[in-house]
Amino acid sequence: MSLSPAFLDELRARTLLSAIISPSVKLLRAGREWKACCPFHNEKTPSFTINDEKGFYHCFGCGAHGDAIRFLTDARGLPFMDAVKELAGKAGLEVPAPDPQARERAERTASLTDVMAACQKWFAEQLAGIDGADAREYLKNRGIGPATVARFGIGLAPEGRNKLKSALLHLGEDKLVEAGMLIKPDANEAKGGETYDRFRGRLMIPIRDARGRVIAFGGRILGAGEPKYLNSPDTPLFDKGRTLYNLDLASPATRSARRLIVVEGYMDVIALDRAGVAEAVAPNGTAVTEAQLERMWRLDPNPILCFDGDSAGQKAAIRAASRALPLLAPERTLRFVELPAGQDPDDVVRSGGREALESLLAEPEPLVDRLWRHELAAQPLTTPEARAGLRQRLIEHSQAIRDQALSRLYREDWLRRFNELVRPQQQFSPAPRPEWKKQGGRFVPPEKRPGDVMKRISRGGIDDEHARALIIGFANFPESLQDHCEQLASLPIAGAPLARLRDKLVDAAVSGEKLDRERLATILRDSGTAPDLERARRTGTMAFSFTRSDTAPERAVRDLGIAIDALMADGEIGAALAAATERLKDGEEDAFEEQLRLHSEREGIKERLASLAGSD
Repeated sequence: MSLSPAFLDELRARTLLSAIISPSVKLLRAGREWKACCPFHNEKTPSFTINDEKGFYHCFGCGAHGDAIRFLTDARGLPFMDAVKELAGKAGLEVPAPDPQARERAERTASLTDVMAACQKWFAEQLAGIDGADAREYLKNRGIGPATVARFGIGLAPEGRNKLKSALLHLGEDKLVEAGMLIKPDANEAKGGETYDRFRGRLMIPIRDARGRVIAFGGRILGAGEPKYLNSPDTPLFDKGRTLYNLDLASPATRSARRLIVVEGYMDVIALDRAGVAEAVAPNGTAVTEAQLERMWRLDPNPILCFDGDSAGQKAAIRAASRALPLLAPERTLRFVELPAGQDPDDVVRSGGREALESLLAEPEPLVDRLWRHELAAQPLTTPEARAGLRQRLIEHSQAIRDQALSRLYREDWLRRFNELVRPQQQFSPAPRPEWKKQGGRFVPPEKRPGDVMKRISRGGIDDEHARALIIGFANFPESLQDHCEQLASLPIAGAPLARLRDKLVDAAVSGEKLDRERLATILRDSGTAPDLERARRTGTMAFSFTRSDTAPERAVRDLGIAIDALMADGEIGAALAAATERLKDGEEDAFEEQLRLHSEREGIKERLASLAGSD
């Protein structure tokens, strides 16, 4: 069902968050807010705060964050629509009626969920029955006992083309096909196109959604044959690229352990759980996708990828790192653990127990280091061409990061390492930008710039007061221009005098000439733009440290970088919010949580800029 942003905003406005939380959590007044011991993790000192004015709660211990709807879904386990209906009833609002198509989709989904639950029950019965002897022996040899079998709902699909079909035909042949449990061949194939069981002779591992409902299966073959694992196809319930195995059990465990571990396979997750590490998930037989990364980051901003220690596992880790690059943010990254050669997490746990695993997890490798090590090992650096190739690959990785401030930091870090490697005796300093060309009397970046962030903010623009503050800041501290001229060049500035000033500042930055205040003043005077700068100073602007020429240069340069990065990030968030709103209109419930996260980030940016303005 699709709910409009306007309805959800009205619902939040009519809901007193503390009144929703107080029946289950003891609240203490703390000024204009409330404090409590967090309901999402065990603690003795209150770190859970509730702000009724903003309508958000936040735990500084485990990071739990959200509004009234999120509290009901997370703390009480209510489905999204049930939470909305409960709040609407208390607020005196009527939930908009679903359109017929949405109602039909919801009914079909509920029906398929019942079908999958029945299939899981039947598989469990087969594992416990006569046909399950070999499967039970296999599980015993892997150290998987009855308690683990029950916890993960493991079952058995016995040999035979029609055993599940015959047992569950009363559920409806068409429903079993739609759920992916039966295969319906083309009518011109053998046996006249009759349906038959998809899974045969396999150990059946249920894949559950965040609410614990079975939505698919992963089947591991017990004898010889390929493929080793067979997954359910995509269905109305299951999108393998958007789902993580063990999400339902790992979510609460992650809050308690304050970490998330990502492994390759089902058996790895089960092995870690047996060892007492419940905060583990796995992709469903696919390379890690952007949607799966987003789900990981909702649980933990710094997941640890612990893939197999063979060549395939390490390639999978690098693919995940590369896929994550465009999505990285200051509080969102990946970490990596490299297992001993030829071992997977199950091997590590079986040979050395939890202690062996924890010793590896204790020092995960940051993403920046993992990619550097990978590219460094790609080929010997014995020729200029090989060294140039390494440098180019590092630059391309940094350019893939959409967050411009983070992209610049990655580039600087990698190029520093590169220069120390190939020119150990030389101090690295940023090189001039010969790739910039002069067009229409001014220097402009190459066509591949600006990046996505620049394009997004250019659609929104920045207000005159902030634009004036940035121009004055770069005029006061021209040593910052080298690091920020690409961002400055791409900022949309409406006023012609300020735009002319910006263009001259960028021209000076890319000329390769060393700049200080005196030299920049001469350039502006010779170009006839010095009066524009004086008028900007007289007009007045926000009191940032960099708008005062007597501020300590180190602080002014730092604050100037923070300010322009924040303005760029605000533009990107604005575009992302618009996209999330459109997705919410289309009925994507995940978009609601994305809106919450983006609103929180935007509030953080506003507070960051406010803290810079007017500071001593």
